[in-house]
Amino acid sequence: MTGLLIRGAEVDGALLDVRIGHGRVLETGHALPRADRAEHELPAHGGALLPGLTDHHLHLFATAADLASTACDPATVHDARGLAQALRRAVPDRHGWIRAVRYHESVAGELDAAGLDALRGDVAVRMQHRSGALWVLNSRAVAAVGLATAGHPGVERDADGRPTGRLWRADGWLRGRLPSGDPPSLAGLGRRLAGYGITTVTDATPDLDAATVAAVSEAMACGELPQRVHLLGAPLHASRPGPRPGPWKIVIADSSLPGYDQLAEAVEAAHRTGRPVAVHCVTREALLLFLAVLEEVGALPGDRLEHASLTPPEAVPVIRRLGLRVVTQPGFLADRGDDYLRGTPAEEHADLYRCASLRAAGIPLGLSSDAPYGPLDPWAVMRAAVGRRTGSGAVLGPDERLAPAQALAGYLSPAHSPGDPPWRIRPGTPADLVLLSVPMAQALPLLDAEAVRLVLLAGRPVAGDDLGYT
Repeated sequence: MTGLLIRGAEVDGALLDVRIGHGRVLETGHALPRADRAEHELPAHGGALLPGLTDHHLHLFATAADLASTACDPATVHDARGLAQALRRAVPDRHGWIRAVRYHESVAGELDAAGLDALRGDVAVRMQHRSGALWVLNSRAVAAVGLATAGHPGVERDADGRPTGRLWRADGWLRGRLPSGDPPSLAGLGRRLAGYGITTVTDATPDLDAATVAAVSEAMACGELPQRVHLLGAPLHASRPGPRPGPWKIVIADSSLPGYDQLAEAVEAAHRTGRPVAVHCVTREALLLFLAVLEEVGALPGDRLEHASLTPPEAVPVIRRLGLRVVTQPGFLADRGDDYLRGTPAEEHADLYRCASLRAAGIPLGLSSDAPYGPLDPWAVMRAAVGRRTGSGAVLGPDERLAPAQALAGYLSPAHSPGDPPWRIRPGTPADLVLLSVPMAQALPLLDAEAVRLVLLAGRPVAGDDLGYT
């Protein structure tokens, strides 16, 4: 690979030339001479040069599948009639199934198998709630997966013991009963992430099996997924090239809390292997239970709170004392904020997706998408962290707003330590870089993906300007 010399980029407020080669930053300075004739020169025209962005919490294969599924969110279909039209237009896959995603009951109410049959009953349909916790199957799908005789605790049943078609937190169980097929390609998702400037991702899917880990590794090796990858759900004793194991993911279900001893054992089991934990806490009760467990069993550096969707003020000093990091998703405020206004008690509005108060308390704060359940665009998530505006324009928790530079920092922190300061662009650092078309003074007020001009991963262009070299 020939080298690259970026001229006149804004780096930490100064205009510098930056030389890149062998996957790393080799040199920075003023008016650097070309190393040789083969070195490619790129004038930055004062555009800001940043470390690559990290999405600290998403779900790779679920997002890839979501991109190929029928969208049923309130922004796309507005009522039962619109939902029926969307499902009728959907083309079944080669196995005869329709996969629909991002449904919310504000569209057509609490659906079950009978309700879904009325919308589309001629083929098997499975529809995922936008929370990711619930699948609704129509009657053909119920029969196809043998829901009537299923022993999974997430199978909802009526008073007579018949399955309603609603299946809670049973992704793995359902996947094992669907027609076999290859996992969805990650190529389109990899390109989209690169276009946003994301060079590293943390997949937050729990309990990954060896085949899924291998599929991620293969996508990275063949270039379909150019990003560096950390896996929260990698097996506790995983050790293989490719994606790196992150903290061990533990889900505290929104609908039913685990027993105290059960959660304590899960945390201790991860800690005994030397891995921190990343614990899904959406409800206030889940958060307080996890904090109580850590008070007894002890925290490990790197332990994380995922989501922290409702954080009461009295929990903030406890989170700080335990040394926890928080990875949260303010993008939900823009995406679902009006639902929160209607469905969350007014006295809890300030507790939703806290940001500023966590930073003020000295708690490391990383931002993320939780895609496909939240908006994938990191710049949209940053804008949501700054404005905290719902779709109707209301502001949820004005005291929790971040400054634009703070919001950007939430995506610039390293994957292994979300919330830490961004790494600096210095000789010897990896050339995972994002060149913007404008300086920071213009980029920060807008926080728009349109400003992303070029994205490099280990010095190789993966999105943006065609440099004419590889």
